[in-house]
Amino acid sequence: MKKLFLIIGAPGSGKTTDAELIAAKNDNITHYSTGDMFRAEVASGSARGKEIEGYISKGDLVPIAIVIETIVGAIKKAPTDVVVIDGYPRSSEQMNELDNYLSYEESVELVSVIEVAVSEETARDRVLGRARGADDNHEVFNNRMKVYTEPLKEIQAFYSAKNILKVISGEGTIEEIVSEMQTFVKSKI
Repeated sequence: MKKLFLIIGAPGSGKTTDAELIAAKNDNITHYSTGDMFRAEVASGSARGKEIEGYISKGDLVPIAIVIETIVGAIKKAPTDVVVIDGYPRSSEQMNELDNYLSYEESVELVSVIEVAVSEETARDRVLGRARGADDNHEVFNNRMKVYTEPLKEIQAFYSAKNILKVISGEGTIEEIVSEMQTFVKSKI
């Protein structure tokens, strides 16, 4: 059975970097981001990949059912039994759909949702400090924070009720955060 860990956090929380470093340090852990999964599916030339490409090429959102099937498909094909996905779920709808799908999926167990918690000030400083592209500005950052924080209480409550939410401070050094997260993941596998 595949063991799934989801990592959520504000823009600039470091969730992607944390997940990448943990996977790099552990041969038995695979890391995916949803964007990577979509690109791999499109590159595979599969029917689903062609369908995803049709939405992305028009700038449309990929329908949630396809998102869930793509995620679960990638998890099942992962070369390891432990899979870490960052940046998902991003909405209550995504959370509920994934939960519903996994309730019928016997080969994948959602072990934990790890929230990398940072203050808005820290997130803003990191995102605007890295300023990699046109989307790294105050207006876009404010919107991204709003999109992240609006469903957050519901997501936290849902996974807390299932006793699988783990909150880790993202305020320390990358080494401290990765060490705490890695120790936690290893304790659950």
